[in-house]
Amino acid sequence: MISPPLIEKAVLITGGARRIGRAIALELAAAGADISITWRNSKTEADETVRLIQQMGRRALALECDVRSEQSVRASVAACAEFHGHLDVLVNNAAVFESASLADLTVEQWDNVFATNARGPFLVSREALPHLRSTHGRIVNIGSLGGIRAWASHAHYCASKAALHMLTQSMAKAFAPEVAVNCVAPGWIDLGDNPHEDDLRMAAKTPMRRNGAGSDVAEAVAFFAKASSFITGQILSVDGGLGL
Repeated sequence: MISPPLIEKAVLITGGARRIGRAIALELAAAGADISITWRNSKTEADETVRLIQQMGRRALALECDVRSEQSVRASVAACAEFHGHLDVLVNNAAVFESASLADLTVEQWDNVFATNARGPFLVSREALPHLRSTHGRIVNIGSLGGIRAWASHAHYCASKAALHMLTQSMAKAFAPEVAVNCVAPGWIDLGDNPHEDDLRMAAKTPMRRNGAGSDVAEAVAFFAKASSFITGQILSVDGGLGL
């Protein structure tokens, strides 16, 4: 019998309690990995995600963490490494998505989005780096089509994700040869919680004639988690062709 490809691997997923983060956690657990997730405002959902992973026969841990805080990140990464004994894969998924008119955008809105979407992955990656170097691990950042194509009503979000894409490539150079670093850039993902007219409009504009699902993103993350370390510095769009 062939073992699952990520058996005995330890994975840390920021913002892994719900939505895309939960889909990633379950996908990697199904591939054999033991999972730690972080949460900030979703304790109930985090506990449920842990329960689902444990039902799959994998070890799981939920950690309260604010990725904007250096102290919080340091404590969470240390707790993750202690729980698993090692760290093989980091998925920087925690993010803020917000619509706002650029003309009316406040400094507070700009700084909050950048603190989570750009500084957060930097802090977590930096803290996890010694553990990942020792295991020749992987970092997978969750970017966005918005980091590739400009969206007028999401300027701060788009700019933060573009920064994350460049950070991905900088880390790929800086952390080589021990750690491979890649990025998954989703297009319009239908999370199923608050369907509205935009979902229908975006599906109609997408060549594959549907919006993405969390599982689409999760499968791309799993690819990078399992792939050869020779694949690094890549930005993979998962958008059904929306960005073409």
